[in-house]
Amino acid sequence: MATRPETSYSRTSMTPSWNSALLAHLQELAAAQGFSATSVAAVPDPSASEGRLSAERFTAWVDAGRSAEMQYLERRNDAGELLRASARTAMPWARSVLVCALNYNLGGPTGPAPRSIDPAATTSGWIAKYAWTGEILGDEQVRPADYHDDMFRRLRAVEAWLRDQVDCQTRCYVDTGPLLERDFAARAGIGWIGKNTCVINQGLGSWILLGVIVTSLPMELAVTLAPDRCGTCTRCIDACPTDALILPTPEDPTRQMDASLCIAYLTIEKKREIPVELREKMGRQVFGCDICQDVCPWNRRTPIAAIPGLVRRDELINPALDWLANLDPSTFKQHFAGSPLERTKRKRLHRNVAIAMGNSGDPTYVSKLKEWTHTDDPVLRDSAAWALERLLPPAESAPSASIEELPELP
Repeated sequence: MATRPETSYSRTSMTPSWNSALLAHLQELAAAQGFSATSVAAVPDPSASEGRLSAERFTAWVDAGRSAEMQYLERRNDAGELLRASARTAMPWARSVLVCALNYNLGGPTGPAPRSIDPAATTSGWIAKYAWTGEILGDEQVRPADYHDDMFRRLRAVEAWLRDQVDCQTRCYVDTGPLLERDFAARAGIGWIGKNTCVINQGLGSWILLGVIVTSLPMELAVTLAPDRCGTCTRCIDACPTDALILPTPEDPTRQMDASLCIAYLTIEKKREIPVELREKMGRQVFGCDICQDVCPWNRRTPIAAIPGLVRRDELINPALDWLANLDPSTFKQHFAGSPLERTKRKRLHRNVAIAMGNSGDPTYVSKLKEWTHTDDPVLRDSAAWALERLLPPAESAPSASIEELPELP
């Protein structure tokens, strides 16, 4: 972990609100921790027009069913208000949010990594780029790493200095807090929210992860917002296989995504069977999806990141489907314990692998798929039977179990 930078900043120069000197020092400290961009945004008053508009848009998105089965996005307080509609709903003391962005476009010994849209063997799957990271141990050993935990440690170092210098209340989050990180990243000028609903930084592209420190410090700094440079480009919308991205209109210019159609949601968050009409469209994606970012012109110029303590695990780039399919509990733990894939779990990964096998057109997977039709996991059985129907003549494939026949999972 990087050390704190030397500074001439004096605690006595502090005021109980944000000022340029405080922000400049925190930006320096955050950079020493590996963050690529850092800025601060005010928390809108929920009773003011800006705060009401943000709350109304998020509430409408949830009410339209676009949060799918991610119930944590639908959590409400005792008054029935969505917690994520306003940071002050869950944290009444919140007045500002320090946003730290981490470029995760890591380099590796093989040079720049291929994209998910580049030609690849039909026998390979795709794991989202953010899950490729590993943590460097002694003797050149590398173990799986989860950006949530790694970024949280880096954020806490920044938070510790802030709390040491300023009498304020704070709370750190990396995708776990009751607030919309991308909204605050845009408010802080980190970037604009693109049509792929990712934050796009003009210099970094969208290969960035966000961590936030919510503070009670009033916001009196003027922040320059990043201009929206998507223009008329719709490459991400056009490239999305499942039409999850919603084309903005003059009547509703907000950038939205229907999570129930998003391949990243389907392969990571969704616990039961994936709708049959979406399976073919998933292609070879087995964990997450990078398509809408891979086609974005702004990602052509993303610099190679060098994050202290982290490396790229090249074995996870275009992984062989048969390797993933043959992971037993022990080998799955060996390769993925402590990584984002651990949360998805092995059986759900195998569900995704079965669908990718069915989309491959390769009959060499028939034996494994037949084996899976006899597993005790009804969702994996259903996915394997579907895949067999695509690889074998009708008389030789196993019948798919209907959704009604599948018992509820815990």
